[in-house]
Amino acid sequence: MTHLTIVANIKANTDQINLVKTELLKLIEPTRAEEGCIKYQLHQDNENSAQFMFYEVWQSRELWQTHMSSKHLLDYIAATKGAVADFTLNEMVIIS
Repeated sequence: MTHLTIVANIKANTDQINLVKTELLKLIEPTRAEEGCIKYQLHQDNENSAQFMFYEVWQSRELWQTHMSSKHLLDYIAATKGAVADFTLNEMVIIS
């Protein structure tokens, strides 16, 4: 079975870094408890504190899709509306 790897890059507006970080941290515990979540790690750039990255591993794309509609993720989106300057997401698989 091939797991799904997600790399999500979040860039906060410079005046909203603390808000975005606080809201991202709130996602960790409930997401790690979700069915199918193998790894869910939040990183912050050493040089640019506005830049965050989630490294995620899921058992399947379907279980990740369930996560994407979870209440805690929807709450994060609502709480950070207007506070995120840029967001990119890559769905990947391990090839080596």
